[in-house]
Amino acid sequence: MTEEQHTEQKKVDPTSLEVPESLPILPLQGFVFYPGMGFPLQVASESSKQLIDDVLLGDRMLGMVTSRKEKVEEGEVLGKEELYDIGVVGYLHKLTKSQQGYYQVLVSGTKKIKIDEYTETEPYLRAKISEVPMDIVEDKKIEALVFNIRNQFQKLVNATELPQEMLATVNTLENPFYVAYLVSSQLHLKIEIEQETLELVDLHDLLHRVTRELNDRIETVEMSNELQKSMKKDMDGRQREFFLRQQLQAIRKELGEGEDDKVEIQELRDRVAEKALSEEAKKVVDKEIARLDRISPSSPEYTVSRNYLDWILDLPWMESTTDTLDLEQAEKDLDKDHYGLKKIKKRIIEFLAVRKLKEDIHGPILCLSGPPGVGKTSLGQSIARTMNRKFVRIALGGVRDEAEIRGHRRTYIGALPGRIIQSLKRAEANNPVFLLDEVDKLGNDFRGDPSSALLEVLDPEQNSTFTDHYLDIEFDLSKVMFIATANVLDTIPGPLRDRMEVVELSGYTQQEKVAIATRHLVPKQLEAHALTKDDIEIPEETVENVISSYTREAGVRNLEREIATICRGIAAEIAKGKTEKTVVTPDSLYTYLGPLRFFPEMKARTWGPGLATGLAWTPVGGQILFIETSIMKGRGGLTLTGKLGDVMKESATAALTYIRSHAEELDIAEERFAKIDLHVHVPEGAIPKDGPSAGVSMVSSLVSVITGNPVRQDVAMTGEITLRGDVLPVGGIGEKVLAALRAGIKELILPVLNEKDVLEIPEDIREGVIFHYPHTISEVLAIALQKKADS
Repeated sequence: MTEEQHTEQKKVDPTSLEVPESLPILPLQGFVFYPGMGFPLQVASESSKQLIDDVLLGDRMLGMVTSRKEKVEEGEVLGKEELYDIGVVGYLHKLTKSQQGYYQVLVSGTKKIKIDEYTETEPYLRAKISEVPMDIVEDKKIEALVFNIRNQFQKLVNATELPQEMLATVNTLENPFYVAYLVSSQLHLKIEIEQETLELVDLHDLLHRVTRELNDRIETVEMSNELQKSMKKDMDGRQREFFLRQQLQAIRKELGEGEDDKVEIQELRDRVAEKALSEEAKKVVDKEIARLDRISPSSPEYTVSRNYLDWILDLPWMESTTDTLDLEQAEKDLDKDHYGLKKIKKRIIEFLAVRKLKEDIHGPILCLSGPPGVGKTSLGQSIARTMNRKFVRIALGGVRDEAEIRGHRRTYIGALPGRIIQSLKRAEANNPVFLLDEVDKLGNDFRGDPSSALLEVLDPEQNSTFTDHYLDIEFDLSKVMFIATANVLDTIPGPLRDRMEVVELSGYTQQEKVAIATRHLVPKQLEAHALTKDDIEIPEETVENVISSYTREAGVRNLEREIATICRGIAAEIAKGKTEKTVVTPDSLYTYLGPLRFFPEMKARTWGPGLATGLAWTPVGGQILFIETSIMKGRGGLTLTGKLGDVMKESATAALTYIRSHAEELDIAEERFAKIDLHVHVPEGAIPKDGPSAGVSMVSSLVSVITGNPVRQDVAMTGEITLRGDVLPVGGIGEKVLAALRAGIKELILPVLNEKDVLEIPEDIREGVIFHYPHTISEVLAIALQKKADS
């Protein structure tokens, strides 16, 4: 490929420009330029190149007039006598200078002009001009003529190899002059006839002339097609191919096209011969190369077709990497990269084991769901490394256009395949590990629904015939291992979620965070800040203090940031001349991280009747939730504050209804409710809260304040309630248990139907924790409330 110099393309509407009194004249050879047309021209003579340079520095306008001579000798300069009088004003959009010495310019025709008088001949022609009007007459006859031309042109397109895009352009043009000129340019008329068509001033005459030439062309094409059909029967395949190639060579010789195009076509055929393609792809490529062989390299269609072929030939249709299925080594690699996460590691090892026994297994589609910072994305990288597969990450957060997944159709300018096909090209293998990151944050708008486009991609029964709109060829995705990640499952559409096997990752315990920091985060940050173990030491006790007093998260991202802050502080001290080793103690954390950001929540509360500890689930992990209730004189009113959602408000109302309907069992005088008002408040009022799982906490808080019996300070609880007093199961048990442990609470009240969820929590986390599984609210109160004598 030769290096070329380009000029920037100006964004100007050429039709809005005024025609000047004089213009430089560029002679054209072998064709007529019409108004409304635009395509590249090749300029080789020195005078014409100087004209282009001057025009580019000026208003970018030039006159374009066709030569009367059919052939011009190399180096011959056309004079004014050899040029027609009627031409077109051209607007120069873009210039490309080739190292071969010629200019490639992009010009569009704007208005029709007449040469009144040539004023200069050196270094190039310049003439006084006048605009030839193109007056549009609006009447029924004009409409009928334009309608007829469009219909007849459709017949011509269908009978020839003219692109359908040309028909679409003709149908969208509103100016009848432009319709006539564009159709005339596609009829392959003689230069004299094209010039006569350009010189017609009256719109009726122009449309009649183009209609007549169009009908003649259609008749010729139809006769030629009939002749071809009859000749086909008398010629076998080899004779026909030889005859066509001889014709093609003769046509190219007439057009003056060089041997470079033949070399490029042959290179493509060689690539096809070496490339392993699917049967369908092979047919499409052979057909497209044959079509490319007939297109002029200066045509825009040539570039579009060539890019399409390059995409097909660059894809890994049959190329795969060999899986490494050593289960013992896989376990070691996963344990080395990630601490904990036993459930997901077990699932990965199971998949590798089945893959080892049956190589052609499809799927599965795993969805790693959990709060930020627990290692979902890095797990995908570890899986790819363990299996010796290529790894590709596709970020789906905020994607709203379906074409991002399925690609654009080739009729669009700048069309490209979707992210799936683009990623396969980068991977250079048809069996990579695809990580679909943040699948819960897909959007949709007028451009389509990307989540719907993913349904085919993530279905093992369908993705073997995935079709990208750009390629329009089936590609087998069944060998790809898809892994999706999400923070929440609620925003994933049901059909898409149904295609995935969800594996939930809960947050880390403090012990796990300490281990992760010691094994991974501290060494990583030391290397990132050019420090060694001789420069700094961060004991486990200090790490525990950072976790409890400076971070509050389910994952370890903020923990890593705080460790990085410490390392930056040490690096600054070393840069100032400090040489001795720094041991970061809990007392010295203030120097690097500032004052404590978080305090033990339990110690920050003044305990007494009406205060209960609940457990909540959030997209970033579990947390404890305090329910406060105050009692005052009133008339039985209930006030709820703390930015509560509708479901949570309904839980408070249901709790009060249960208490009033069971007042006798709870040893509460029924008439008391008419003399008091109750105010339920959930602190951190700026944070929205909703969900039914605070039901048991609200009952406990309300009963506590009414009876005067405080709720146990060392107990946390969660569960939905009913008016009959049943305790129903809730979600997010793993995260809620971890939140209680972080707060130092080791006695929990959970619904009986959530016992199965507790069993999924690792045994080392459950050790030392007391779990209660009540069926009813009365059982909850028996466990949670202290008697006045005990308080």
